[in-house]
Amino acid sequence: MPLPVGEQRIERASRRGDLAALAVALGFAAAVTVTGVVLGSAVLAGQGPLYAVPLPHVGPGTPVAIAVAVAVLARGPQLAQQWPWLRLLVAGYAAAVAWTLSLALVDGWGWFTSRLTGGHEYLSEVGDVTDVGAMLAGFTARIPDGSPDIWATHVAGHPPGAFLVFIGLDRVGLGGGVAASLACVLVGGLAAVAVPVTLRALGDEPAARAVVPFAALFPGAVWVGASADGLFAGVTATGVALLALGCVGRAPRHDLAALAGGVLLGYGLYLSYGLTLMALPVLAVALVTRRLRPLLVGGVGVAVVVLAFTASGFWWVDGYSALVVRYHAGIAADRPYAFWVVANLACLLVVAGPLVVRAAAPALRCWRSPAAALFLAAAAAVVLADVSGLSKAETERIWLPFAVWLLAGAALLPLPSRRFWLAAGACAALGVNHLLLTAW
Repeated sequence: MPLPVGEQRIERASRRGDLAALAVALGFAAAVTVTGVVLGSAVLAGQGPLYAVPLPHVGPGTPVAIAVAVAVLARGPQLAQQWPWLRLLVAGYAAAVAWTLSLALVDGWGWFTSRLTGGHEYLSEVGDVTDVGAMLAGFTARIPDGSPDIWATHVAGHPPGAFLVFIGLDRVGLGGGVAASLACVLVGGLAAVAVPVTLRALGDEPAARAVVPFAALFPGAVWVGASADGLFAGVTATGVALLALGCVGRAPRHDLAALAGGVLLGYGLYLSYGLTLMALPVLAVALVTRRLRPLLVGGVGVAVVVLAFTASGFWWVDGYSALVVRYHAGIAADRPYAFWVVANLACLLVVAGPLVVRAAAPALRCWRSPAAALFLAAAAAVVLADVSGLSKAETERIWLPFAVWLLAGAALLPLPSRRFWLAAGACAALGVNHLLLTAW
């Protein structure tokens, strides 16, 4: 039965908008890529915008990744509207983990398990730590170039919280690349639960359900498996979700949720210096709910973490200051700001998916809705990080904790467009993983 004339017009307009937005996204990414190829070694990070080299290939994860994508595309949007909430969240998490692992295994098991074991990575330093207290007290002194026993790049480039995670895994018998890589995937997959949970807690269950398939097929899963930034995304997203749950009511359990959310967000400050910008999604939650108490309770959780690290001998401000000096003394000083301030945004379109372009306009129009507030907060965080000049290149992993919140924009898309954009994001991830060999 044909649609009424009015609905046909709406669908045609929606289709035109989809095609125009996709053309903008593809054109922008193509222009940046061509510029990177022309500049060549001058950009000092692959060819730009991604830190990768061209290498068409398939692997053991290829058929599984395609199967997961097809299954979610075929049934995901429908089941997201029909299934009970808890079952939907479990299925969304399972699909996200399967998607991430299958994408990682396109490059093979050995590549996946060795991502965190190289000389610049965290695991290269874990075995040398015999006294955690002394490590924390002397952490900042080993950041600057020329320091005795200078830290490996990724240890020096972050506060000690991330390093402590891998030390902890090692101490409980889960050392090595396999456990570390799987931890990044399993914790990173929590974002597929946290984003819809947050939207539902903010009073928009239809938006929460609409986002689940997009979170399951998150294009950034290419870098969740396995980089520590995938773990960062899962930890901070869960923190925001718990804080949002704390805003639902006034019972002790709500205060406990807000406190736990604050602890996770506080620990996020010690996973990556850039995660201070998670304050923007937190602010979005506060503005939507207009609740001050959960924010204050969450602040107590943050303060507990800050005090614990400070008492252990690591002062965040000193660590950040030392890192900035090291950053500008290294390769970043030669990476052209004018190129990367644009190329970083092209990376974002790959990580979050091209739906970002389509969702931007409705987000600005409906900025008070939960989905729009979270989308705009994440976008603002990326822009601030980008213009700072402290994120030149390699941002496909750095954007992960913010990109997961841009998925909230899926709920702002016209209903007839959603499957189209879900497919576009999945194709972007499959294309990147099969045409390029990524460094992360």
